[in-house]
Amino acid sequence: MSIVVASRRAAPRLVAAAGFFLLTLPHAQAQWWKRAPVDFEECADAAEKAATKTEKTSALADCNAKFAGRRKAGGGYTYYDFLQDRTFDIAGPNPTPEEQKKIDESYTAYLASQRRSNEAAQTALRQQREQQEQQLQQVALRTEAERAPVPVPVERPKVLQAAGTDARPRPKGACAKGSFSCEWPRLSEGLNDLKKLFSPTPSKPAKKG
Repeated sequence: MSIVVASRRAAPRLVAAAGFFLLTLPHAQAQWWKRAPVDFEECADAAEKAATKTEKTSALADCNAKFAGRRKAGGGYTYYDFLQDRTFDIAGPNPTPEEQKKIDESYTAYLASQRRSNEAAQTALRQQREQQEQQLQQVALRTEAERAPVPVPVERPKVLQAAGTDARPRPKGACAKGSFSCEWPRLSEGLNDLKKLFSPTPSKPAKKG
């Protein structure tokens, strides 16, 4: 009797468990037969069918995390490395270890090239600053030289000199050679001498004893 009562009490629980299993079976079968996306494009197409904008954004972010490559028009995939700002051709939706190694080696070479470019730019900038400093120093020197006082030359008295005459100063009382004022005393002396020759000498009076 007790066994029958226990069986009747357990019967509703068994029915409820069977119903739950039947309800969940179609959903499990649907997930089993659903194919996972093979690349980013298929994943993005599935994300577009999300019910809400939030779910769509989350699904696209998941696609970006799963697939690094993008389809090419002629077949194959391409990978964009934003650190180098360039793309690489890859075989599948994600780079293989060998492809990733080549991408890393290219990034190392890119860093070395950037370092050399930066050093060259710094050298050119330093040279330009030195040249500007030299130019400023030259301008300062010219400005200082222009501000320095210019010595004024002392004017000496000019000696008026007639053409054909001696520029040396004449002694006091001298006259110009050939002038009437200079020759007249000489002529006067000559006339006096002639007068003495032709004029008799007056006799002296005899002395009284």
